[in-house]
Amino acid sequence: MADIHKGKITAGLRGAGWNPARMDRPFRAMPYSLRTADDQRTLGLLYSQTGHEKTVVCLMHPREFTGTPYLVPDVLDAGCAAWVQAPRSIGTDLRLEHELAILDVAAGMVHLQSLGFTRIVLLGNSGGAGLYAFYAQQALRAPEKRITHSPSGRPVKLAAADMPAPSDLIFVSPHPGQGKLLMNGIDPSVTDEGDPLSVDSTLDPFDAANGFVPAPSSSKYGSDFVTCYHAAQRARVERLDAQAKEMLAVRNAARKQVKEGGASAATRRVAAHTQIFQIWHTDADLRCWDLSIDPSDREVGTLWGRDPFASNLGSVGFARMVTPESWLSTWSGITSNASFERCGAELVLPSLVIEYTGDQAAFPTDMAAIYQSIGSANKRSEKVRGNHHGQALGEGEESGQIVAGRLVQQWLRDAPVI
Repeated sequence: MADIHKGKITAGLRGAGWNPARMDRPFRAMPYSLRTADDQRTLGLLYSQTGHEKTVVCLMHPREFTGTPYLVPDVLDAGCAAWVQAPRSIGTDLRLEHELAILDVAAGMVHLQSLGFTRIVLLGNSGGAGLYAFYAQQALRAPEKRITHSPSGRPVKLAAADMPAPSDLIFVSPHPGQGKLLMNGIDPSVTDEGDPLSVDSTLDPFDAANGFVPAPSSSKYGSDFVTCYHAAQRARVERLDAQAKEMLAVRNAARKQVKEGGASAATRRVAAHTQIFQIWHTDADLRCWDLSIDPSDREVGTLWGRDPFASNLGSVGFARMVTPESWLSTWSGITSNASFERCGAELVLPSLVIEYTGDQAAFPTDMAAIYQSIGSANKRSEKVRGNHHGQALGEGEESGQIVAGRLVQQWLRDAPVI
């Protein structure tokens, strides 16, 4: 390990990073570059105070990396080390297939075992929860029963990979999975995927005629509209699934011709080409605008703000630019394997779930379903006031990050070392 030093790493983006004042203590930070089972690279940072810890807590997101998650100080205060890992593709959905991303997790797990840690805890925050739930499900299976192909049909060699099982699981502000998150938030009023300005007014969630009121007031959608809206959301995802599968079918047919020999130059181009397509209008969960639906302590708006026109049509948003492979594996609420709905029953490890009551991405019914899905007989659920990143909901109120941190510390100290 590197020599002990005073850490002065700044906080991460959008409230997800630690308060630098809480890390004003001696700690060690050691970077490791690891090779995955499919010969890719992933980076990890190991934080510790003594270098002799036997428990390590892992934090990772499938497509983001701050390096400074806000719960790291609490992990260290509990006498544990913290492993903060980067995905192979940071900040992009183009190559994000969860069946490959869990090989990144596996590389970190193998490395931590080699360092002598006897208890490895997976702490999944937000999108990291679905990733870790999927990894734990596959790691707990006999190798021959693991998934063999991604939803796009890509072979994945999980059976041959060393996938150590974690000791226990912590989920903080989890959502049901990125595909399920998008299923809840996708705007079904788009009539033409090639024209983001095309809108069916009868399904437009931001039309006053359907009950929309600009923030900070709460909208009020009728029950019939809500029912039709949810059905149309699924129908749009089904259309996008079909579009992605057709793209793959065309390319696979061309690849078959190339393999058989005698393919034209045009066919070779089709075989080599991975299509990239844009998906607009992905920030329209009715619960974000109508606080009477699935009520909680949240404010009107989403993780992206209070202007739905900007978040639906701006350059930044969920699933904005994808490939057929990444859409089907990550963002389709129908085909993605990385969801609690598909993984939860096999999570038989001790599990702690922390819900923020003002979360604008995971709502009370989502949290109840996540907790119910977890198959462990040793599980606990806690509610904490805070937004999605645990920030205080009111002036002078204690940060939810601090409260959640205490709960994490208690779990780490009370649970037996494996």
